[in-house]
Amino acid sequence: MNRDREAFIKHVVKELQEENLAIFAGAGLSAGGGFVSWPELLRPIAEELGLDVDKEHDLVTLAQFHCNSNGNNRSQLNQRLIEEFARDAVETESHRVLARLPISIYWTTNYDSLIENTLVKSGKVPDVKYTKEQLAVTIFRRNAIVYKMHGDKAHPNDAVLTKDDYERYHIKMNQYLSALKGDLISKTFIFIGFSFTDPNLDYILSRVRVAYEDNQRRHYCFIRSIKQKKDEPAADFKYNCRKQELFISDLSRFNIKTILVDEFSEIEELLLLIESNYKKKTLFVSGAAHEFGPWGEEQSHKFIAQLSAGLIKNGCKIVSGFGLGVGSSVICGALEEVYMKQGRQIQEQLLLRPFPQPSKTQNFSALWTQYRDDMIAHAGFSVFLFGNKISDQSLLPSKGMWEEYEISKSKNNIVIPVGATGYVARDIWEKEVSIFKEENVKDDIFYDLFIKLGDEKSSPDEILSNTLRIIKYCIEKGDLHG
Repeated sequence: MNRDREAFIKHVVKELQEENLAIFAGAGLSAGGGFVSWPELLRPIAEELGLDVDKEHDLVTLAQFHCNSNGNNRSQLNQRLIEEFARDAVETESHRVLARLPISIYWTTNYDSLIENTLVKSGKVPDVKYTKEQLAVTIFRRNAIVYKMHGDKAHPNDAVLTKDDYERYHIKMNQYLSALKGDLISKTFIFIGFSFTDPNLDYILSRVRVAYEDNQRRHYCFIRSIKQKKDEPAADFKYNCRKQELFISDLSRFNIKTILVDEFSEIEELLLLIESNYKKKTLFVSGAAHEFGPWGEEQSHKFIAQLSAGLIKNGCKIVSGFGLGVGSSVICGALEEVYMKQGRQIQEQLLLRPFPQPSKTQNFSALWTQYRDDMIAHAGFSVFLFGNKISDQSLLPSKGMWEEYEISKSKNNIVIPVGATGYVARDIWEKEVSIFKEENVKDDIFYDLFIKLGDEKSSPDEILSNTLRIIKYCIEKGDLHG
């Protein structure tokens, strides 16, 4: 990974943690979901005018030519929007990653509904705005705002398509320009699938640059590197590369840093890497204990509380399902560290999801599986403690912990079973050790620390220290590379 990408990931993860990241999505993002690009949208329109869309670069003017030749009637343009964007399309993995991340501001020039639909599927409440009247209305309990600055497919007659539309935009939709200006000043943007040919955005970027000069906020964009086409003369390829260099340099005037990619699939990989590194500061604690083994109940509760406090102290966030015999100690340790020592809000570092309890007439098995999946999806680590329950007066292994282990593996979480606590945690630790031996793990530091987690001769304090050490090691080692 080159230095630019490393700096990009570090900065974006930091902005995510501070909830300062925003997205600006262009047609390139939707194209991955199956929608047409701007050139393909206007291809029939160009053919009707006797033009070749592949030779045209100013597509806004092309749309205007169509209106001019039809007495300012844009019904065919509207019909093209309806035909192309009313059909179903599947969101890309990039859409899903962006929806899962703690991003509350989305700007787009796209007419489709992929962004808002993906947000809904991820359990969020998007407030979609594409008219100036909607800016004055707030959706109840929204946790994301989607600004569709060029309109929506459901209202094609109001969509921004032609040169006339762009020229009137600063008058008809000035409120959107003001809102975008404010976000560009206060948020770090990632521009995805955007060509920077939009005159409205250029208008705003220019005014932000003039107003803030050398104090503009850093933004990022993805641009595909120029590739030599088949039978393209070397001189033309060299010319296009030079032109791209100058374009990238010009973007730096607006403090927009370009991340060059060879293939668009690299964007998805980078977004997944950002998500992975963001989640590595969040740990899911899985545990259930009716009995506590040789440590005894008092020493075990102390260990759990100190582990929870140590994670919070190291800047981690904890997700817990309030497991029997474990959950209360997790909460106590976190509360003491947050309230007594840090003075922060508890919701910033502790997410509790108590399990719904079944009645005699209800089977909650499927619901619990979905519930566990949702909790674990928030985390990059899964820590396993103890793992037993009482049923019909018999002590049994916790099936729920095994399920949480399988879900964690499916999501590529880093699994940290504290084997010294015994029971299912011990079984998971032994299983992971056997996997490491089969795969011949090369990381000696990680392996040595992992082995120590199962040392039943070590004291609870030694196990606590090694557990915090291995988590800290994984966070620092995987800070950029997953």
